[in-house]
Amino acid sequence: MRLNTRLFTLLLALLVVFVGAAAAEEWPDLSGQTVNVVALWTGDEQRKFEDVLAEFSALTGAEIVYSPTPENLATVLGTRVEGGSPPDIAALPNPGLLQDFARRGFLVAVDDIVGDLVDQYYAPVWRELASVDGKLYGVWYKAANKSVVWYNTNIFAEVGAEVPTTWEEMMEVAEMVDFYGITPFSAGGGSSWVLTDWFENIYLRVAGPEMYDKLVRHEISWTDPTVIEAFEYLKQVLGRPEWLAGGVEGTLEANHPQGIIKPFVDPPQAAMVYGADFSVSAISTETNAVVGEDALFFPFPSIKGSPAAVVGGGDVAVMMKDTPGARALLRFLATPKAAEIWASQGGLTSPNKGVDLSVYPNEIVAASAKALQEAEWFRFDLSDLVPQEFGSTAGTGMRGGFQEFVRNPDIEAITRQLEEDAKKAY
Repeated sequence: MRLNTRLFTLLLALLVVFVGAAAAEEWPDLSGQTVNVVALWTGDEQRKFEDVLAEFSALTGAEIVYSPTPENLATVLGTRVEGGSPPDIAALPNPGLLQDFARRGFLVAVDDIVGDLVDQYYAPVWRELASVDGKLYGVWYKAANKSVVWYNTNIFAEVGAEVPTTWEEMMEVAEMVDFYGITPFSAGGGSSWVLTDWFENIYLRVAGPEMYDKLVRHEISWTDPTVIEAFEYLKQVLGRPEWLAGGVEGTLEANHPQGIIKPFVDPPQAAMVYGADFSVSAISTETNAVVGEDALFFPFPSIKGSPAAVVGGGDVAVMMKDTPGARALLRFLATPKAAEIWASQGGLTSPNKGVDLSVYPNEIVAASAKALQEAEWFRFDLSDLVPQEFGSTAGTGMRGGFQEFVRNPDIEAITRQLEEDAKKAY
């Protein structure tokens, strides 16, 4: 069957017009208007974010006033709201704070403002994470893939180790490098979130996303059989001091940057280290290892046949004042362009599926972004979802409990203690 040439040409022209219209975004003239923005980012992150804001200013004529607030962000924002001077836009570091602010009436629901872009560019889980009681309150601008294991490629080549894809294969590699006299793992347990992240990655793969959600809501106990099973896997690594660089004390004294570089110093102190995708910065600046050659990562391995899964973190842009400038900036932050400006400079992984992976500064970061976008199972960092006193307070709850587990890997004791702490927090 032959298609009429004139009809084909007309259809093609209409398609070009449609695609062009879909790709174009009409930006309002905001000359003379000021948009106030608050986020955690300082230093190099602030500079890169200000490049993003500068592009928005060029598109709209708006003046942007950015106020970096690295300490006590929740308190500062709450005080500003109660004092009648909230910023137009804020970036919140976890869903728990978004939920708290939304229920206290601090945020503007934004489905009619940006819902179409969220549905176009984001997997459904990101809408869920930015919604409260069925209403959308934000856009996930910046994300982190916290399901990667970095490894020293030279050590792997020296001992003949293949990159593992399953937990059993990773344990085989650990046994192999241990046989050659090399410590298998490093862990910066002084930053206690590193230890909780180990558990969260294991638990998601052992129990699945639905049980993960139930544990977050404390609908199951921390003594549940699935939790105990996850700790049995965790003990295979954190319960073996001889497999940890520096042993128990070295693990608990090292913060995340100190722990992440141990496989890549000269001489290397370990073969592998769990760490998020943002660990690339410490490896690049604190060692002579070349990321992409000497330092590579593999996805946190599958357990019991689990599919591709990612535990992540991130920052969600929310609207705290309903102004033309706030509406336009939130839409801008939901576009691929806004993410690409920062991503191209390094230091940002975007969950936005419209971001061209070629903009990332190297294949390592692009691979992390691809895994984040394509994960069949994605869940936000569990310790950021539970009550703060249980999940995010140093020395107590999960943070203190997992450090104690390194000292004394008694599964019955830690699950019982975590359940007691959880009951007090919920």
